[in-house]
Amino acid sequence: MLDYVALGILIFVGVVLFYGVIAIHDIPYEIAVHRKHPQQDAIHVAGWVSLFTLHAIWPFLWIWATLYRADRGWGFSTNVPAPVDDARVLTLEKQLEELQARLASLEAAEAATPPEALLVTPAEQPRQEG
Repeated sequence: MLDYVALGILIFVGVVLFYGVIAIHDIPYEIAVHRKHPQQDAIHVAGWVSLFTLHAIWPFLWIWATLYRADRGWGFSTNVPAPVDDARVLTLEKQLEELQARLASLEAAEAATPPEALLVTPAEQPRQEG
């Protein structure tokens, strides 16, 4: 009777270890999926390959998966784009429209003046006595 209990415990431990190793080898892939890693498929395949190397490359897969984050990329640059301020964008768009309207009116005024008037220098203009 104890032989069957021992055999049952041995089989149970073997199954738990088998599924435990498979669950552990997938941790870098799950990290990569969570972080939206661009190479998550390669990490997943390398995780399966690590089963044949007795998980010798598994720590490197963990590092590879944790290096990337969607909000900052690989983390090597310090240039983080500023968040877009909608009120500031609207203000700048309004200023741009006003400047374009001013430029259009100045170009229209320049087109309306005769070319001869543009050639007169201040020294040539008649003095107004007042």
